[in-house]
Amino acid sequence: MKKQLLLLILLGGVYMQLSAQEFVYDVDFISYFDNREYHSNLQPSQTIFGTRLSPEIGVHFEDSLGGTHNMMVGVSYIQPFGSNWQSAKLFPTIYYQYKHNGFTANLGAIPYSHLIQTLPDYLMSDSLTFAYPNIQGALFQYQSKWGFAEFLCDWRGMPSVTTREAFRLIINGQFNYNWFFTGGYGQLCHLANQSSDQPNLGVCDDIYLNPYIGVNFSNKTPFDSLSLKAGYIVGMQRDRKHNITYTPQGAMIDLFARWKFLGIQNRFYTGDNLMPLYQEYGTLLNQGNSFYQSHIYNRTDLFIYIIQRQFVNCYFSWNLHYTENEKLGHQQQLVVRFNLDAIRHQNNKLTNLFGK
Repeated sequence: MKKQLLLLILLGGVYMQLSAQEFVYDVDFISYFDNREYHSNLQPSQTIFGTRLSPEIGVHFEDSLGGTHNMMVGVSYIQPFGSNWQSAKLFPTIYYQYKHNGFTANLGAIPYSHLIQTLPDYLMSDSLTFAYPNIQGALFQYQSKWGFAEFLCDWRGMPSVTTREAFRLIINGQFNYNWFFTGGYGQLCHLANQSSDQPNLGVCDDIYLNPYIGVNFSNKTPFDSLSLKAGYIVGMQRDRKHNITYTPQGAMIDLFARWKFLGIQNRFYTGDNLMPLYQEYGTLLNQGNSFYQSHIYNRTDLFIYIIQRQFVNCYFSWNLHYTENEKLGHQQQLVVRFNLDAIRHQNNKLTNLFGK
């Protein structure tokens, strides 16, 4: 009887604790159409058409010090159109999140949508942004009225007989003062060998430092958004097996303007080939847009918001790509994003897959 009574007390305590918690859920849906008509050896013409569904469920509670805790589990289901279900991909989502006084810690397989600022396309290409939904490792963030800082560790490959060890570390931050802002990105990407009984494939490193300064006139003009940013990128790419080291560098200027449902973003790069090892290792090493192999690259996105609400973002974008000594290429994107959690917790309009 004593053991049974003790068990009942214990179960009752657990029930009272759980009943005091809040069960939470979220659904993020993306429909992605991307048609590319290029005249370049740096990137093929193709059409990417598919959908991504990412449901999550978990528990949320607060501690006595004011911190909040979330334990979430879910999956991202990616289905390419024009193929059967065997071509679909599943990515598990499971992470613990802690928030307190502007600081956020995420551990596990965390959706990239939790980033404060979307990664620029020289660090994450359009197609990979859709095809790889989660950071696998950790994400630490801090936000205040002066700006933000965030650090992520994405462990992309565990060594095995078929997979090379691969991870990348990215730090990003920005300081804001009135209409002026400054910040930067830093990345270390490491590509190593497969398991010890496999042939030596070599070890590679991909490093970038990208400080920038800019002005934001969004609140001082009739535009809803108007900003200009200029930065400099210094990199190092090393192939240890062949004892080759490259130190590319170049300048980048980024203009973003939006008025009501119309927008334009122009990104201009001039300098060295930022990805000198791309032809050999591809996206195993370089996750960014392969057009940055060119010494001059300009991308102009002309976009229109078809729907933009608190929980839905549907936009069409016509993107023009220019690289030196090649014809102008163009790309059409129609992207829809629906987020259920935004109905309850987000006051601003929902951003799309690329942060627009």
